[in-house]
Order: sequence, then structure tokens, then C-alpha cells
Amino acid sequence: MAIYHLSAQVIGRSSGRSAVAAAAYRAGEELRDEHTGLTHDYSRRHDIDSWIQAPEGAP
Repeated sequence: MAIYHLSAQVIGRSSGRSAVAAAAYRAGEELRDEHTGLTHDYSRRHDIDSWIQAPEGAP
């Protein structure tokens, strides 16, 4: 029997954090922040099992 868990957090730029960087870390992907122009690359992480889910047609 599987036990599912969901954890949600608010990540605000006012505290110096980046939602894009957090998403890239959690998903183990390379994402580019269009607001700052920075690329956050966590694609070398292999210790996770997660994905990014977005609505169809989302950029």
C-alpha cells in the first residue's frame, strides 16, 4: 500500500529566494529564470524521484 505525501511552501523573492531555483532543485532539472536571466542546473542530482507538472500549453 502506497502512502502519499504533499508538502507546499511559499517562496518569496522579498526574502532573497528564487522559486525557479527551488523548483529546479526539487525536480533535479535545469531551469532558466527569465526574471533574473540566471540558469539553475541541478540535473546531476540522481537521489530524487519527482517531476514538474504544468497545465497543457504552459510556457
